[in-house]
Amino acid sequence: MQLKFYGGAQEVGRSAIYLQDERCFMFDYGIKIDHKIDYPVATPKVDALILSHAHLDHSGFTPGLFGRDPIPAFGTQPTLKLSNLLLQDSLSIAKKEKTQPKFHKRQIVEFVDRYQVTDYHHTANFGNYDITFYDAGHISGSAITLLERAKARDYRRIVYTGDLKVAPQTLHKGAEMVESDILIIESTYATKDHPDRKDTVKRFVDSVTETLDSGGTALVPVFAVGRSQEILSILYQNDLASSVYIDGMAKEATSIVLNYPKYINNADILSKAARDANWIRERRERKEALNGPSIILTTSGMLNGGPVLDYITRLGRNSKVLLTGFQQDGTNGKTLLDHGYVTLDGAKRKINHPVESYDFSAHAGMSDLHRYVRESSPQMVVCVHGDHDNAKAFAESLKLEGFDAHAPMIGDVINIPG
Repeated sequence: MQLKFYGGAQEVGRSAIYLQDERCFMFDYGIKIDHKIDYPVATPKVDALILSHAHLDHSGFTPGLFGRDPIPAFGTQPTLKLSNLLLQDSLSIAKKEKTQPKFHKRQIVEFVDRYQVTDYHHTANFGNYDITFYDAGHISGSAITLLERAKARDYRRIVYTGDLKVAPQTLHKGAEMVESDILIIESTYATKDHPDRKDTVKRFVDSVTETLDSGGTALVPVFAVGRSQEILSILYQNDLASSVYIDGMAKEATSIVLNYPKYINNADILSKAARDANWIRERRERKEALNGPSIILTTSGMLNGGPVLDYITRLGRNSKVLLTGFQQDGTNGKTLLDHGYVTLDGAKRKINHPVESYDFSAHAGMSDLHRYVRESSPQMVVCVHGDHDNAKAFAESLKLEGFDAHAPMIGDVINIPG
């Protein structure tokens, strides 16, 4: 049995972890969006795809595995619907930008057709393997995978966390603990803890309220899947949902999440929030949203595209830009945060409104990652989905606790002893 790493090793993005055994599995197959799109370094022959969740850094190149051999894909129902939404949007963006995508619509169709929906705590059988999903607490449908191999003289529990959030969010109870022999765990925030969530919510709500009271617009760039639903629910809980305008792919993503209420916590809160909010259906309605006082939730979360770029240059007096997610180097969001401008149509545009940043991360922080490893009690830990410093530091700290821990690089092979 071997693990090979075609992406997501000492980097955040393009997760692609290959398990070679009697049958060969690919855990996720995503892309990394920086100055350009990076794909997994190879497309090996696989027998099955296991998809942890819908975000493009995990799902963005899944169609690339289809069209050659008829393989199954395993994941939850929201992951299927949300992945399809994001993949179709990727093709639309490529067409608009006149770039050549690395997969075709027919491959998305085959991915959808070959997808086997598996609920949490239900086991799917594939050959001599059992696949069971548990709630990862990250976004709707996100799953921790338990892959078990049963033979006469050995019994393996391989656990792949994907992205996980141990602490509760408004719409998620937090990741379930799964015991393992081999644990493949994310390390995005392996060297820092997130600030207190209640304090973050209070500061955010206070800033939004201040903006509304002054007659301005609170422009809140959000990731379509996960963050938009979480922020909308928080605003509803603070009696602010009626001032919200939802635009961009956040509309479609929220509708999908609401169609599968059992995959989130407090589904009634999101349902009521969506009912009270204003939905932008046509471009001309954006003018009304900007008249203020208002809150605009729109994509993209890193300001690299989407309606947010239409709004940000037309904000009125007393308005603010409130960033709610990680801003990758090279994105408009990071440039705005550090230098106060964005790039539109090749030209720099100075933004003269206050810009604030809030940590609403849906990833586990350092303390929770260490606690998860201890409670999962593996014989071996593989630290993935973190930059070089975080992944290496996580593995070294786990070694000090007595674990056999690894932080592989892309192209590395880890042999799992029999």
